[in-house]
Amino acid sequence: MANIQSLRGMNDILDKDSELFTYFIENASRIAKNYGFTYIETPILEETSLFKRSVGESSDIVNKEMYQFIDKGENDVCLRPEGTAGVVRSFVQNKLDRAGGNYRWYYYGPMFRYERPQKGRLREFHQFGCEVFGVSSVYEDANIIMMIKDILDFFKIGFKLQINSLGCQTCMPVYREKLVNYLTNIKEELCEDCNRRIVTNPIRVLDCKVENCQKLLYNAPKITHNLCEKCDTDFEKLKEILDFNNIEYEIDTNLVRGLDYYSQTAFEFTSNEIGAQSAIAGGGRYDRLVEFLGGRPTAGIGFAIGIERLLELIKTEDVKKESIYLGALCEEALNVLTKVAAKKRKDYKTFIEYTPRGFGKHFKIAEKNSATIVALIGENEIKEGTIYTKNLKTKEEKTIKLEDF
Repeated sequence: MANIQSLRGMNDILDKDSELFTYFIENASRIAKNYGFTYIETPILEETSLFKRSVGESSDIVNKEMYQFIDKGENDVCLRPEGTAGVVRSFVQNKLDRAGGNYRWYYYGPMFRYERPQKGRLREFHQFGCEVFGVSSVYEDANIIMMIKDILDFFKIGFKLQINSLGCQTCMPVYREKLVNYLTNIKEELCEDCNRRIVTNPIRVLDCKVENCQKLLYNAPKITHNLCEKCDTDFEKLKEILDFNNIEYEIDTNLVRGLDYYSQTAFEFTSNEIGAQSAIAGGGRYDRLVEFLGGRPTAGIGFAIGIERLLELIKTEDVKKESIYLGALCEEALNVLTKVAAKKRKDYKTFIEYTPRGFGKHFKIAEKNSATIVALIGENEIKEGTIYTKNLKTKEEKTIKLEDF
């Protein structure tokens, strides 16, 4: 009988990967809390209509990539392909759009998209994200960008920041008309996807990755040249805040993000260390999304970080903290070691080997568990109230009083 394998593009997280994963979650969460965010968890399974109305029926996610099915109750459901829509659904469902006030939430967890697995892009992948509701000030846009910078700086990840403005209800329709006129004149030379998008969502044509299309779009109308007075003022203010805080950025007039709900500020952090799929974080403002999902008009902005992509850039040595291996040289030492472990675990990662063994065997097991300190107790140590220790990094070894350890 053949062994059952995990599905293609859906990987286990274990060993060193799990250390990196939890290291990232712990520290990204800590930084989010420092910015005033609290944790929210939404279901992995949602109604398909949630994503059709938010992400957009014209998007590749809805058209090609969702894990969608009819459940036993005849409900049309899908595994969530991204995190923002579920958080907005929760915001509206709990009537927080009617309560007023500001809300800041962070989340992390698995997302699902049926696409071709490749480096840094899986069918089950994980995101860390933050969402803000009720704050319309462009200072919050800058605040979000600064938080992502803090996260990437903590993990010593180099990045390039690109920003754009996608306009609002006032200026976007005028710009869209200009863009459609331009695209219609060159449609014969554009790819099949671009031709489909001219009809369904022309702004998404700007995001095409086909090299020939990118060349043809070079002279396309720029949204930043067609902003209304408010959008233009906000975009200039965002640049001013970033400049004041010494945050380097580039303006990318073709940056539209892959989801239909963005308006005004859009941004993306990229790294040149992970190949073609260089985006490691991105987001923007979505002031109409709450309204799209049946709520009262509410300002919103957020971002998501692709965790698997970041893990490729985090150095393993940054994760390793001091850890202790406790071993018994005789049966009688085990009770003493359980008491020692109970105290040490308040501050250190601590292992106990329950089988009494010789020195050499204990050291082999300690190294396999990546311990930094080996501490052993035998008959002599019990009699004298001491413990033998060796630091595997410095090679220093000594026998000390148990209470001092």
